[in-house]
Amino acid sequence: MRTAPDDLVVLLDEDGRPSGVAPRATVHDESTPLHLAFSCYLFDADGRVLVTRRALSKRTWPGVWTNAFCGHPRPGETMQDAIRRHARHELGITVERLEVLLPDFRYTATDADGIVENEVCPVWFATTADEIAPNPDEAMDLAWISTADLGRATSAAPWAFSPWMVSQVVQLADLVPGAPGASDDDVALVG
Repeated sequence: MRTAPDDLVVLLDEDGRPSGVAPRATVHDESTPLHLAFSCYLFDADGRVLVTRRALSKRTWPGVWTNAFCGHPRPGETMQDAIRRHARHELGITVERLEVLLPDFRYTATDADGIVENEVCPVWFATTADEIAPNPDEAMDLAWISTADLGRATSAAPWAFSPWMVSQVVQLADLVPGAPGASDDDVALVG
């Protein structure tokens, strides 16, 4: 059986360099190989950040709250194009002002069913003026919240959030005044 090019993910060696491709459906299991992904945090005109609750049908971390959306770039696809594609597919929106804040973010986590995430996952910020229309196969709920509230929530109840987002929020708080987890509600995240 041949895999369509749009269903492949980029595999990486231990130094984060591309080392091949694999079908997306086969990479997430109990021994997931290191591969390329991204996380995107979405902001509105008021500086609020979007959090989404993963659909119960998701293979990993179903029903858990997370950042706006995540995904995998296809072989030969730029990260920006992958983010735009996932924004349309998962939330029915276009994104603007893409900016990478954690270009080298990497994590490994195992969910309750034993499925491992093992990704080099650059963290991006983006904005939108569109009304969110979530794909029910991707997100079952959403909320626009202040970055300070996001920081407090991930600190108080990390088990309710995706493990990648909890780690990202800590790193973003150290990096950007006003980022998720920082203490000042009034600092703009994206200029």
